[in-house]
Amino acid sequence: MILKTHTPKQGMPDAATKYQPYPTINIADRTWPGKTITEAPIWCSVDLRDGNQSLINPMGHDRKARMFQLLLDMGFKEIEIGFPSASQTDFDFARWCVEEGNVPDDVSLQVLVQCRPELITRTFEALEGARNPIIHFYNSTSELQRRVVFGKDVAGIKQIATDAAKMITDMAAKAGGGYRFEYSPESFTGTELEVALEICNAVVEIVKPTADNKLILNLPSTVEMATPNIYADQIEWMCRNIDNRENVIVSLHPHNDRGTGIAATELALMAGADRVEGTLFGNGERTGNVDVVTLALNMYTQGIDPKLDCSDIERIKAVYEYSNEMAIPERHPYVGELVYTAFSGSHQDAINKGMKAIKKANKPLWEVPYLPIDPQDVGRSYEAIIRINSQSGKGGIAYILQEDYGINLPRNLQVEFREEIQRITDEEGVELPSKRIYESFMERYVTQPGTRLRFVDHHTYPETGQKGLRIVAADITDGGENKRIEGKGTGPIDGFINALSIYLGIPMSVADYSEHSLQQGSNAAAIAYVEVEYPGGKLFGVGINTNIVTASLEAIVSAANRVLATRR
Repeated sequence: MILKTHTPKQGMPDAATKYQPYPTINIADRTWPGKTITEAPIWCSVDLRDGNQSLINPMGHDRKARMFQLLLDMGFKEIEIGFPSASQTDFDFARWCVEEGNVPDDVSLQVLVQCRPELITRTFEALEGARNPIIHFYNSTSELQRRVVFGKDVAGIKQIATDAAKMITDMAAKAGGGYRFEYSPESFTGTELEVALEICNAVVEIVKPTADNKLILNLPSTVEMATPNIYADQIEWMCRNIDNRENVIVSLHPHNDRGTGIAATELALMAGADRVEGTLFGNGERTGNVDVVTLALNMYTQGIDPKLDCSDIERIKAVYEYSNEMAIPERHPYVGELVYTAFSGSHQDAINKGMKAIKKANKPLWEVPYLPIDPQDVGRSYEAIIRINSQSGKGGIAYILQEDYGINLPRNLQVEFREEIQRITDEEGVELPSKRIYESFMERYVTQPGTRLRFVDHHTYPETGQKGLRIVAADITDGGENKRIEGKGTGPIDGFINALSIYLGIPMSVADYSEHSLQQGSNAAAIAYVEVEYPGGKLFGVGINTNIVTASLEAIVSAANRVLATRR
């Protein structure tokens, strides 16, 4: 029998030779690297067209209508509703939007059409009666598609675009005007800049945009082919060289093939673009279109009003998942189930301290480590900010007990209790819910089932022989039997721990003490934390009672029970 040996692969050196780097753009004085985004762009949703065409099961009317209403509610002023010349379904939905969609006067319906006469005619039929609709016409201009798909030279491709531009503007004029126009040199990123400029300028010359009716010149990254800075260079170059720039709206339509669609869009906005076409959470062909929700909330975290309402992120997520029949990953920016959640101990500790500092400062500025946005701004609660598993630390456990149950653990008790939670998570290998953490805390420090001692009552009276001392007489149970113990001290806590030390034969003293109210009101329960020092170490006990002194003495008994357990 001959066994084959396995040789690890050393990369793909031979395969890599069939690819070549994208050429850089020669702009020695590029300006976009020194700029920032200071205002929101014009947003156009293409969920109902670009997004819909990429679905395994394209939307029916109900799914489309629900998505359309969401887009209106979010504040989109331009919505591409479909490709009405391509299918009866899209045509019917366009008519529904016009006739029954309750489209506000300041919202433009946009439809896509190829530069073909019969399709253009059908498109105008679909938009009859719409207010300020946008006819979005396009043709492929890239060198690869010119050569491989269409077999045409630049002049032939330009002719397709200009013929369509003339037909569309003529039909719009005959229809009485009111139309807006958008042109896309499809696969712009694969088109030589000089060629893209020549074709776009030819379209500009025919459309003759004005200040009152600007031409939208859409420069799509139909396939993301290079690093984001290259796209930014392309956009800046076009913004500098396009004719009649003051009456042209430069629009972006980025895809995400390299996983950098967001970055490419942000840099291209810095490079001078005015408008962005994208989809909610980035649905689209292949790796998707650019994610407009992430873009908008990125701006929001920089103090910029994004002009889109993302305050109910759960509704946006629900409609997206219903209409697209796609699930949003747990780690998707801003909306994923886990994006505001920390499991790491160091992260939890920093978040816990940050949340406390925010409350104490009482200032509007959001400054919490690891949370770039306040979850409540997008309709998420603080409940799941910290979740506990085997990677968690004392700060996270303390945060949960404080937020959910009003228990504010002293730092040393956080360290001590964290060991117990670590033991449980290591044994079970799963996340611990808040209730389980609380129950573990109560069992370990308060209820203590199966332990020897229970506090019952106490009385104090002056020690006649020594000024300033008081005698504490306390009733406890030991293994269920009633016992009376006595001790001396400066107060109830000092005297009681003295009595308990004498009774158990174990020297004990109070190393640390703190207390606070658990609820508001006259009948509020108090919780007391007592750290007891004994030969061999220190341990905490906790007591809860409406009487603060009783809570403190119960905490001492709690600690004593734990001391006895260690000696066993």
